[in-house]
Amino acid sequence: MPIPLFNPSEDPGPDFASLVRRLGLDPQIPGVDVSSRIPITHATTVVALRYADGVVMAGDRRATAGNIIAHRAIEKVFPADRHSGVAIAGAAGPAMEMVKLFQLQLEHYEKVEGSPLSLEGKANQLAQMVRSNLPAAMQGLMVVPIFAGYDTRRRIGRLFQYDATGGRYEESHFTTSGSGGSLAGSVLKQGYRDELSKTAAIDLTISALFHAADDDSATGGPDPIRGIYPVVATITADGFQRVADEEIADHFSQLITTLTGREFGSVRVAETSSETSSDQGVSGR
Repeated sequence: MPIPLFNPSEDPGPDFASLVRRLGLDPQIPGVDVSSRIPITHATTVVALRYADGVVMAGDRRATAGNIIAHRAIEKVFPADRHSGVAIAGAAGPAMEMVKLFQLQLEHYEKVEGSPLSLEGKANQLAQMVRSNLPAAMQGLMVVPIFAGYDTRRRIGRLFQYDATGGRYEESHFTTSGSGGSLAGSVLKQGYRDELSKTAAIDLTISALFHAADDDSATGGPDPIRGIYPVVATITADGFQRVADEEIADHFSQLITTLTGREFGSVRVAETSSETSSDQGVSGR
């Protein structure tokens, strides 16, 4: 394909998404409800929260197509650029394509302008992409991402959530998306504290995903047999960094030990109460 040329009045500038639309390379919007005709793979639960040094983003690894597990190890958390990331929920195909275009847009802007887009500018750009996907969302291909990053100007982590119409909302503490989002959000609400450490923030995010998977069949829990664990990443002044699977496995091991102790502890208490009642009954005869 030859390099496109534009007159000065038609120059799309640093907006790569506008360039793609102008060249007619954007994907065609389906004219019918595709979800009723073919199985659509969906990415499910993703979460993000602020902590002392920045933000933590996490997503489970399960993708579903109706009541079928379509994929057990899908990735839902991606770097947008050095200091920001995006987590996807919704129709997996359009979501991944949106992420790739978003990454390219940010890189294109920085090369044209000579400096990166501000964090709010990045959040606004993603909002426009979500809004442009609305016709497809009405046909069953909805994409509702989470955007988070470290604001190098304010020197804080920031979180943004979206709705299907492109509405952009900044959250102060945490945010969730996907089928298990409300379940995970309840855990985050109970456990969130200001200025969490990195370790505490990771523990809280994986606990939220674990409990969401406990009640939501579309959300995948840890799979030690296959070595599959949620994707967890931190975004700080040092940039986007994915947490190693081995470290996440250690966090899950500690969580399971804690939860197992609670379950067996409650069983022992019940058994003790039952034995006490039985003894009292015998002595009363």
